[in-house]
Amino acid sequence: MQQITIVSESMTALKPLLESAIQTELRMIGLGIERTQQKLAEFERQYEMVSSEFEAIFDSGKIDETLDYIEWSGELETLRRLQAKYQTLQRARLS
Repeated sequence: MQQITIVSESMTALKPLLESAIQTELRMIGLGIERTQQKLAEFERQYEMVSSEFEAIFDSGKIDETLDYIEWSGELETLRRLQAKYQTLQRARLS
């Protein structure tokens, strides 16, 4: 568990501001996840293959590295990173 201490000379309560900032960031990351999932769905429709199947084949080197395949792989990595950030912020507690 990580802990951060913030000290402010302002009379404004920081906790509501930080909670609001976290909620805003969660919404933005959520939108990024949705857009990334839409892009992945487009690749899956175009190539008639689910992303997990594509990734296994791509990572094994059994298909050529076309621009579309590289982008598809990048979108999968982007989705993982966005989901990790989202989960981290969801678990954050302000005391």
